[in-house]
Amino acid sequence: MKRVATLFLLVVLALTAARVPAAVPATATETSFGLIDAEELQLSYQHLNEQFYKKIDEQATLDSVRDSLDEYLKHTGVAKPKLAVMVAYDDPSKTEREIDREVQVASRQYHANPRELTYAAISGMMNSVHDRYTVFLDPKDFADLNQGLDGTTFSGTGIVIQSDDGTKMITVSNVVPDGPADKAGIQQDDVIWTIDGKSTKGLRIDQASQLLRGKQGTPVTLEIQRDGKLLPAMTLVREPIKQLSVYEKMLPNKIGYVALTVFGRDTSDELNTALDRLQAQGARAFVLDLRDNGGGYLDAAVAVSSKFIPSGPIVSVESRQSNIVTIEAENTAINPVPLAVLVNGHTASASEITSGAIQDSGVGTLIGSKTFGKGVVQTIYPLPDGSAVKITTARYLTPHNRDINTVGIEPDIKADENKNPRFGDPTKDTQLQTAINFLTNKIAAQSANGA
Repeated sequence: MKRVATLFLLVVLALTAARVPAAVPATATETSFGLIDAEELQLSYQHLNEQFYKKIDEQATLDSVRDSLDEYLKHTGVAKPKLAVMVAYDDPSKTEREIDREVQVASRQYHANPRELTYAAISGMMNSVHDRYTVFLDPKDFADLNQGLDGTTFSGTGIVIQSDDGTKMITVSNVVPDGPADKAGIQQDDVIWTIDGKSTKGLRIDQASQLLRGKQGTPVTLEIQRDGKLLPAMTLVREPIKQLSVYEKMLPNKIGYVALTVFGRDTSDELNTALDRLQAQGARAFVLDLRDNGGGYLDAAVAVSSKFIPSGPIVSVESRQSNIVTIEAENTAINPVPLAVLVNGHTASASEITSGAIQDSGVGTLIGSKTFGKGVVQTIYPLPDGSAVKITTARYLTPHNRDINTVGIEPDIKADENKNPRFGDPTKDTQLQTAINFLTNKIAAQSANGA
């Protein structure tokens, strides 16, 4: 199946639109406006006022806060809230106190939950700049964001599975390095014949996953079919498995395929492992699949780009004060081989940093369709209660000083996506097949020239 687009941040797509939080009943400890509420209002306003990549309109911010509080109160059943009009001052600290006072008065006058009023006020602040990436993240949103970027951990076998459309059996799409399956010698494209004696024929992916996962330290017995032959049953002991952001496999003609789902905390290390494994198998070219990758951390984008770009600029970041910082390659590149990068309309932010750097440097060829076009950078500022604000703090430029925001990056070779693609499967992925054909010709040309 096609990968689901991942929407993440900090040089990424927005996880959630700014919103007015749903009403939550006040508890005994939340009936009065407290120090944490005051601190969160103050910090949020300071971050927006000082760090947003454009100068903000303070009065527009106050008006938006008032509108957001008004909407929240109506949502709780207050028919016609009457909130004082706030006035912005030249002194930011006085403006902060206006917001503080407005929330306190609303809390007392309408017996509303002060924490939820605080959240509504902060959402209003972020809405005021009309930037889709500048948003408030409540504690759950922020936790989900971190989990999405840094991956989850579960107990299982370390097998990435898929269903074969023809046989309806569960097959091995990938194996997590050093996991139980990897240690047992299970390989890509193996057929999982049975799981604890149960045939996988006709099982859905979620049903097979449930059978493979289980309590840490418990056994699971698999029968594996490889190249048409049934191997002796093997028993694996479930271990903690961290969800990967990088998946690799070898394609025909010794073309290594590496797909990145997000630019997370461990993506660089995972990419190193994937490239090492493929090089050990004799990879003569690489496909870097960034389709449906919504981005992630800036430093991860630089690290990934540096694996293919030996030297020179990767990206330039321009802040509010027009200060431009150019980040160079990290001198960690693999030996040069033909490289194709797959992109589409969901390739965004950090993915576009890597795509743009590879295209501008000339070390690879972009194949697919135009990218999303997100050329701005977000910084996340955690707040005391586990929530956070995510604020656009800069824009970025490719090595050739291209501003791709709202424009996107055109691929070097255009290739349309087929209906119901299965990314990574050349028989059901026309864009990948285009990349394979391109790289096969490159390899043949190198061989003809004695390279």
